Amino acid sequence: MVQVGERLPGDRGVRGPRERRGRDRSLARIPDRVAALSRFVALAGPYLASSTVEHAGGVVERAGTRLSLSGSHTIVALAGTTGSGKSSLFNALAGTPLSPAGLRRPTTGIAHAAVFTDESGAAHGDADRVLVPTDEDAAALLDWLGIGVRFTAVSDAALDGLVLLDLPDIDSVERGHGIEADRLLELVDLVVWVLDPQKYADLTVHKRYRDTFRHHGDITVVALNQADRLSTADLRLCLDDLAHILGEDGLDGVPVVPTSTVDSPGADDLREVLARAVEARASFLRRVAADVDAAVERLGSVMAAQPAELDHAGAPLVETLCAAAGVPSIARAVRDSYVYRAVRHTGWPVTRWLRRLRGDPLRRIGLAGPRPRPGAAVGAPAVPPASPAARARVTLATRALGDTAGHGLRPPWPQVMLDAARERADDVPDALDVAVVRTDLGQARARAWWRAIGLGQLLLLGAALAGLAWLVVRWVLFALAIPTPAQAAVGRLPWPTVLLVGGLLAGLVLGAVARVAVTMAARRHGARAARRLTRSVAAVADGLVLSPVVRVRDDYRAARDALAEATRR
Repeated sequence: MVQVGERLPGDRGVRGPRERRGRDRSLARIPDRVAALSRFVALAGPYLASSTVEHAGGVVERAGTRLSLSGSHTIVALAGTTGSGKSSLFNALAGTPLSPAGLRRPTTGIAHAAVFTDESGAAHGDADRVLVPTDEDAAALLDWLGIGVRFTAVSDAALDGLVLLDLPDIDSVERGHGIEADRLLELVDLVVWVLDPQKYADLTVHKRYRDTFRHHGDITVVALNQADRLSTADLRLCLDDLAHILGEDGLDGVPVVPTSTVDSPGADDLREVLARAVEARASFLRRVAADVDAAVERLGSVMAAQPAELDHAGAPLVETLCAAAGVPSIARAVRDSYVYRAVRHTGWPVTRWLRRLRGDPLRRIGLAGPRPRPGAAVGAPAVPPASPAARARVTLATRALGDTAGHGLRPPWPQVMLDAARERADDVPDALDVAVVRTDLGQARARAWWRAIGLGQLLLLGAALAGLAWLVVRWVLFALAIPTPAQAAVGRLPWPTVLLVGGLLAGLVLGAVARVAVTMAARRHGARAARRLTRSVAAVADGLVLSPVVRVRDDYRAARDALAEATRR
């Protein structure tokens, strides 16, 4: 059985100096824990259902307000069912009838508050008079609590600073009474559950408030009222049984005191427990700590797992988007455009003009010429549109990225990650078109070596034509039977033949060598254009798909760290 009046609510035996210092440090960290929980709500709130974070948000709001109000007052609520004797016990502690008590159900309809003050510090110093409290700090607390019926109870110095509330019955037939009681139970610093010998095991209290107050043993006291109706043996049995039931509720070690407003044992034991709580001035901190603990436990399962790394998760997406944007086709067009332009300078002069009939491959798809200026309107390139299969691969790659980011996380985070990956999916096609059109493909301009080879081709063609003309003149002279002058020769070949045949053969060889060089350069040019296009597509993938997922993942990490900070005592 819990010994009566030996310790403060929630104390677990006598504490040494080191343990007390640890407890003091834990209480000193409560504002930091509240701030951390507030950060969690701000970070995770946009992604989680309101029902998931509204409790934590309420804790932050209530804790922030309570910490800003008086720490020299301790708000204690007497709570219980109809007929438990709350109002009588309230009056007994106050030393004067402040709250109406009776047998009619329900008796207490609205909460009453008594602000206890030392008799020597009372406004009028008259123990028999009931005064409206003038303490500004206490008045601010009662305004926050929303209690209009308030009194001053003149008491001894041990209870100076106690703000005692008589709550409406939690099982009242008037539904509003129970709602009001529940509202105040979320705000007070310490709760005294007033039970009677006949209904102390009533499920109305134990089952209804078991989960709510499981973390609040430090700010819970149980008063077994009307103990004068029991014999000493029966009282001991009831106290033992009640302590056992509280242990099953998760409130093992909560102080249990017998009380009576008619006969022995009176309310002295409860008064002593309250006096110790008032003296410690820490109940409000312990209440905030318990609320934070309860909120953290609710949220812990949602934030248990570490998020996945995404260092290489975007590579498959970029590859798929490149295929959808036609990067391979454009790279081939860049390569063919290089060949087209180079051959116009280095090819056989007689057939160069045939190239003009084909047209520049880049011009055919609308990517020839200088890149548009920033902000200028751009049109879509005339590359073949992505096939249904390619579009399906884009959808699958986007989903795969979201699935990777959400792997191992607790609901609803996998769906949140997937939604983030698909958040701007509709903007991807237009963004890819813009990225392709604005990418500098490094279009080939006439190179010096092109011009040199072109000049050589012209000289060789000139030599061949000179040789041909020479041969034609000699043939005409021969046909007219006109004597021809002696003809120079290279070995056994006459110069006209050397010029004609040599010019043609040399031109063919030079053209073949130039074609090999052009092909190799075109491949490098196309590969460079493919890399630039891939970087542009990667920027689209990062901005429209990966960045939203990374933002959610970073918010998740920050929220998880904030929750861990709120847990740290």
